[in-house]
Amino acid sequence: MTRLKKIKSIRSKLRLGKLSLGSWMQIPNSSVAEIMGFSGYDWIAIDLEHGSISIDTLPDLFRAIELGGSLPLVRLAQANAKDCKQALDAGAGGVVVPMIESAEQLKFIKAQSSWPPIGARGVAYTRANLFGGTFKDYMKEAQSPLIIAMIETKQGLENLEEILEVKGLDAIMIGPYDLSASIGKTGDFKSMKYLDAMRMILDFAKSKNVPCGIHIVEPSETELKKRVKEGFRFIAYSMDSVMLRNSAKLKISE
Repeated sequence: MTRLKKIKSIRSKLRLGKLSLGSWMQIPNSSVAEIMGFSGYDWIAIDLEHGSISIDTLPDLFRAIELGGSLPLVRLAQANAKDCKQALDAGAGGVVVPMIESAEQLKFIKAQSSWPPIGARGVAYTRANLFGGTFKDYMKEAQSPLIIAMIETKQGLENLEEILEVKGLDAIMIGPYDLSASIGKTGDFKSMKYLDAMRMILDFAKSKNVPCGIHIVEPSETELKKRVKEGFRFIAYSMDSVMLRNSAKLKISE
């Protein structure tokens, strides 16, 4: 399946209210990426914000992910034009954008992620179009990459209604740690203040028919089933670093 077909498949799932399940990568290693890509996820998001991953490693990570049939996405380091262009030129199928706090900010990112006539992203021969070899085919993909906005600040909460109305937004996603920190409850996912904020985001998204996602950082099938039942439809299930940490931990008792 081509990258464009994968994008359309995920977009179709979301529009039909179905679950799109992915995962997260922080370790800059193509063997890890290959394992993740073959693990059955719709997509794998490369974490440029908190992972130790540089732009020049993206092509090899993307190739490894795509071998297994998953779509490579990038969680940008910042919501700016340069990060969008470099990630998508390297072959990302879309961007997960951190700290979205206004509709204008999201519209700017949408424009900087798409080639003309839809957007204003620079046009060039890059790895994404096989350095010109698939230029014409890539023109379709370059006008409609997946756009996922992370809602993880008080400002984002306050402006959620206008953010959800931005045309071309495929889904929003709750960043649990930053959201909890923003409301003064860092890492306290049982506090009513955090739970109320999470519920408000989910309910508002449902009312606007925008798929809502969340990152389940610690792997838990119980929590995954709970979030799906609640109505989350774009879910990042844990990440390579946490899965490795949990599996590597010595559990032999004396």
